[in-house]
Amino acid sequence: MKNEKKTKVSFVIPCYRSALTLRGVVAEIRSTMEELSQYTYEIVLVNDASPDDTMEVIRQIVKEVPNVTGIGLAKNFGQHAALMAGFHEVCGDIVVCLDDDGQTPANEVGKLLQQIESGSDVVYARYPQKKHSAFRNFGSKVNEQMTRIMLGKPKELYISSYFAARRFVVEDMLHYENCYPYVIGLVLRATKNISNVDVTHREREIGTSGYTMKKLLALWFNGFTAFSIKPLRMATVIGVLTAAFGFLYGIYTVIKKFVNPAVPVGFSSMMSALVFIGGMIMLMLGLIGEYIGRMYISMNRSPQYVVREKVTGGEDGASDKGTVDR
Repeated sequence: MKNEKKTKVSFVIPCYRSALTLRGVVAEIRSTMEELSQYTYEIVLVNDASPDDTMEVIRQIVKEVPNVTGIGLAKNFGQHAALMAGFHEVCGDIVVCLDDDGQTPANEVGKLLQQIESGSDVVYARYPQKKHSAFRNFGSKVNEQMTRIMLGKPKELYISSYFAARRFVVEDMLHYENCYPYVIGLVLRATKNISNVDVTHREREIGTSGYTMKKLLALWFNGFTAFSIKPLRMATVIGVLTAAFGFLYGIYTVIKKFVNPAVPVGFSSMMSALVFIGGMIMLMLGLIGEYIGRMYISMNRSPQYVVREKVTGGEDGASDKGTVDR
């Protein structure tokens, strides 16, 4: 009797300031997958130019643990670029992405895999109670609203960094070669067969979140300019409304002068109108300029990421330090 081919699961973990937590995450994945004997697995660790010893820890893990590949990026390209770097290395039938800090429970990956086996193309972990800081929770809410309004995400769908996707979804994402990847937008572009499962969200035991306000703003701006033209349409609507308001206010001023010639024409009201309209014009021009700038950078084929080092398993481990960009 021939052995039935097992489904392979590929774990992709973007790593940043995770030298103290990464071993625990990998160990939890291993122990969990030993219980899920119907699957085989691999782990791809992508170091996003972390300033601590994360890459050295990855090298040690690759030497000690089978089925682990380490990728070191040449500079900090961001979480979504790191995910794309990992996607280019995986060969599994199902790809699972999770965080490097232990807050996303690897021991509950069976819930995501079961939902995939039930027919979903992508499954996102949903947290009934989040353990992030108030700042990070605020960022998540803003990101939630942005993806719903700009990218057409269903209102009931919860998006998180812990998700599983079928191979064909990842393959479709790899067709995106521009330098501003946004994984959520790529998923929503590939399929609408997306579901949620509830998992536990843990307290962060070590360190703080790598997302600063600057990084969050860059992520949001990238999301709605890379995959939606709604901001330009909104700019058009605001411009029309502003022009209509200015026209009506001008008619009101003329009528008021005819009705009461003694009423002075106010300098302050004129200046406020000019400042308001001028500010709106500058805002719209800046938005258009951002789109044009991104088109220019994409035309120049700026890479999504640059790989400085790739570490693969073996008796002593093998390191390829040639530079690769995509």
